[in-house]
Amino acid sequence: MKIRVGFGYDVHQLAEGEEFWLGGIKLTHRKGCIAHSDGDVLIHAICDALLGAANMRDIGYHFPDTSNDFKNIDSKILLKETVGLIAEKGFTIGNIDATIALQEPKIKPIIPEMQKVLSDVMGIELEDLAIKATTTEKLGFVGTEDGIAAYATVLIQK
Repeated sequence: MKIRVGFGYDVHQLAEGEEFWLGGIKLTHRKGCIAHSDGDVLIHAICDALLGAANMRDIGYHFPDTSNDFKNIDSKILLKETVGLIAEKGFTIGNIDATIALQEPKIKPIIPEMQKVLSDVMGIELEDLAIKATTTEKLGFVGTEDGIAAYATVLIQK
């Protein structure tokens, strides 16, 4: 068995009046992500980690923000396609560990729902997807609520 590890990171600017998608779920909040797609930083970080682990470049290479094909696209579609891309190379997902850095809103209560939605999209067991949330103690662009960031580490196997 061959195993590989990948790391993904994504960030989006937050602005009032934008939709806020996170972990495949639409949140109600005064701010949302400015993005070409739906701006789901968690999904984007997971996609980058999976693609990196399979040595398949990054999310922007496969789903460029210069293409109208991906304008306002549901990131769950991108995630499903990413899982398909790594499967074409013979890889399956071992596990995923992700962290969301966000000052507001507090998302810990909806993490189980995010895990369910994303594990269903990827076709993995719920226990193979860890999602955590943190603030930056009001420091940096996350702390001032100007942006959101997500990090993901994945293990894939062939």
